[in-house]
Amino acid sequence: MTDPAGADDLREAAQPGAGEVTATVIVDAPAERVFAALLAWERQSDWIPFTRVRVVEGDGREGSRIEAVTALGRATLRDEMRVVRVDEPYEIGVVHHGQLLRGPGVLRCTQLGRDRTQVVWHEWFHLPGGRAGRLAWPVLWPGSKLGLTQALKRFARLVEQGRLP
Repeated sequence: MTDPAGADDLREAAQPGAGEVTATVIVDAPAERVFAALLAWERQSDWIPFTRVRVVEGDGREGSRIEAVTALGRATLRDEMRVVRVDEPYEIGVVHHGQLLRGPGVLRCTQLGRDRTQVVWHEWFHLPGGRAGRLAWPVLWPGSKLGLTQALKRFARLVEQGRLP
């Protein structure tokens, strides 16, 4: 980001929020292959339901801007992210900096064996709506956790079948 206000906004969004959610899956594939599949941003549309992902700026690596648009009927959620860290083949760090979704996230790969990798997807969202948002989080959290877990299971199947990246 070139303007100081944008840089300040990204720094603020990078602070962990109170809405924390984590999902984990084991993939029967080497970490390098799993990591390459995670970096294939546009292919996330294959494993995250109702979502189209595209690289808006850059090559998908550190410094790149990513946009994910989830649409269900008339409802649309636009998620803007900046890739802030790529430590291949271990970790991808992003900062969600849109109007609604804000906060840091990380995708981690841990090699468990030659052809077995654990993937951890962790998000720390800023909760919109002030106190009402914080009170609603315990009700919303199970759906968020279930959604991330199901997406990662779909991701694992596609990698194991050789359909990703």
